[in-house]
Amino acid sequence: MKRIPVKYLVSGSLAILGLLGGFLYWRFVGCKSGSCPITSNWQLSTLMGGLIGYLAGDSINDFRSRKKKT
Repeated sequence: MKRIPVKYLVSGSLAILGLLGGFLYWRFVGCKSGSCPITSNWQLSTLMGGLIGYLAGDSINDFRSRKKKT
């Protein structure tokens, strides 16, 4: 069985947390009037949360790789 590299594990887990966070934000806080383009639609809110989570994980991986080089 192959092991998953840590960089994929960090980015993937934060993306999943972002997906969950985006959905929960839509569910409990989101725009009810429909005038908000992202938070009025659960699909867009969930995808944006996942994208933000993935980018945060990628930034952490970049920081960790630069720290190891020095």
